[in-house]
Amino acid sequence: MPQKSTEAYPYAFTVSYVERVWQHRWRCSDVTFHCLEGALCQQWVQTIREQLTALTSRPKHLLVYINPYGGKQQGERIYEQKVAPLFTLASISTDVIVTEHANHARDHLRTEAELKQYDGVVCVGGDGMFSEMVHGLVSRTQRDNGVDQNSPEEKLVPCTLRIGIIPAGSTDCICYATVGINDPVTSALHIIVGDAQPMDVCSVHHNNTFLRYSVSLLGYGFYGDVLADSERKRWMGPARYDFSGFKTFLTHHYYEGTVSFLPATDILGTPRDKTRCRAGYVLLYKCNLSNNIHNQLCSLVLYPHVWGWRVIRGKFLAINAASMSCACPRSPKGLSPAAHLADGTTDLILVRQCSRFNFLRHLLRHTSKYDQFDMTFVEVHRVRRFRFTPRYCQSDSELDLRENGKRLFSQICRDHPACSCSPAYSSWNCDGEILPHAAIEVGYVTTPYNLLCKYTVHSESIQTHSLFPHFVTLQPCYKMDKIKTHQSTHNTPS
Repeated sequence: MPQKSTEAYPYAFTVSYVERVWQHRWRCSDVTFHCLEGALCQQWVQTIREQLTALTSRPKHLLVYINPYGGKQQGERIYEQKVAPLFTLASISTDVIVTEHANHARDHLRTEAELKQYDGVVCVGGDGMFSEMVHGLVSRTQRDNGVDQNSPEEKLVPCTLRIGIIPAGSTDCICYATVGINDPVTSALHIIVGDAQPMDVCSVHHNNTFLRYSVSLLGYGFYGDVLADSERKRWMGPARYDFSGFKTFLTHHYYEGTVSFLPATDILGTPRDKTRCRAGYVLLYKCNLSNNIHNQLCSLVLYPHVWGWRVIRGKFLAINAASMSCACPRSPKGLSPAAHLADGTTDLILVRQCSRFNFLRHLLRHTSKYDQFDMTFVEVHRVRRFRFTPRYCQSDSELDLRENGKRLFSQICRDHPACSCSPAYSSWNCDGEILPHAAIEVGYVTTPYNLLCKYTVHSESIQTHSLFPHFVTLQPCYKMDKIKTHQSTHNTPS
């Protein structure tokens, strides 16, 4: 503002607000208002602060875990330089814990953390760090409510505490699939304004013994082999996934077994829908559905009926269960583009034995706009529960991958004399962790947890931001600076 105008309006206050600058990327901007009278300026500031205080959805005190070793080992720098200043600007107090070893966050949440004093828990890291937090919170909630985690039939008890994630990992699949971009500033702003997105959580069991929870991907065959091989090459950093992926593709192993699943026949939408929904619950087509119909559909999702099980036997290159799209920068559509975030189902993708060329075609479609399921050797089912039993485990329910490898290898070599025959079993990749058993049962998929972020379904609703209207509605404003004089050209309240 020119010097003469500044002298005419000596009092000012600054409003910080959120705006979308490009596609899903959010940034923080400021607008300064100048006033003629100090009392008027103070009145505006007080009124806006009262309105902001009334927004109960916005967090005020967060527990933050930072993984200093994930991805490119930039977690601490990302938080200190990009996230912490925004939290301070938004008047959010934080308790920060830098993890010192694997499962540090999980164990702390299970036993030591005083969760009642926080509005949410945030992790700075990758998908593995997020999985740690989920396991800590889910396990503690079930224990406090007397839920038997070893029973696949048990329904998980919801937790009122929301979970946030600041991307600082290798792939950041969960963040990309929910926010639409793996940008730390965007995720921090979503947390600040209190956006929330329900997410599915499914439990994985072996012989009525709980193994792990999954929120994104369960992969057997190709993705399990990639993870198992990459774990032996951690010294390579993120490049190990490319190397192990190429190596696994060349080996082209298939695995025999039986897949049993309970189809989700009581909801609208299929895994091959062209119109995708990232808002959870059911897919709402472009046609206008009444609110009553929508409410009935939501009730149908949350309280499913009992349907008959289906059984499929065969030789599989990959068996994948996607509870979300599993999108990432390298695969913008993900493994299952139409997977819903919170509809109580998972998309079960079966890739049968085929040639290397056809399997490559399938993999390449993850990066293109073409239907990746439009192939004769690929089938996909939307399910509520499923089981998998390897062929050589069908009469041996106590298979343990770490102990019975030699016995199984000799057994399969008797059936397949060729030296290049496939091994009898793969490993299950559960959100980036290897499961110790091949025979598993995935329990009821539930929607008990809210993520402190939200993918905006209607992108046109926040395409541009007019400063003054947003100041009036107070929706994107989250911080009031002290009354002060600024030399800039902005609106003048009357």
